[in-house]
Amino acid sequence: MTEDAAYPRVGILVGSKNDMPVLEKCTARLDALGVGYEIEVRSAHRDPEGVSEYASSARERGLKVIICAAGMAAHLAGAVAARTTLPVIGVPVAAGPLGGFDALLATVQMPTGVPVATVAVNGAANAGVLAAQILALSDHDLAGRLEEAKGA
Repeated sequence: MTEDAAYPRVGILVGSKNDMPVLEKCTARLDALGVGYEIEVRSAHRDPEGVSEYASSARERGLKVIICAAGMAAHLAGAVAARTTLPVIGVPVAAGPLGGFDALLATVQMPTGVPVATVAVNGAANAGVLAAQILALSDHDLAGRLEEAKGA
């Protein structure tokens, strides 16, 4: 574990406790790269005020990237992106009768000016790598760890 992991630079929101297992691959990647994160369950539908407060205070709390994972209607990433200028990465979760296709469309189809970078359905590992790559733009040590992890 590196010194970088001592403070969170990545915020991870998950829409439901049921979706937490999907995020294990994300947190494993961040742990392996020594990137600090925090993780919370927040629902865009059941706790819109809490999601808004989390997103709008993220920069002040030192976060640099936010990852949002949600299934079904999957409005979490969009609700967060609407309230921050930090990069937001959406992880559509395979849930419900459409197996995540609805979550994918809800996450990727954002209006102009409110972007959400979107990974594959259940693609939490790539969300962790993408968050680290964004951070590595201004962190030479992390860039080195990424290059080593990729074998570059």
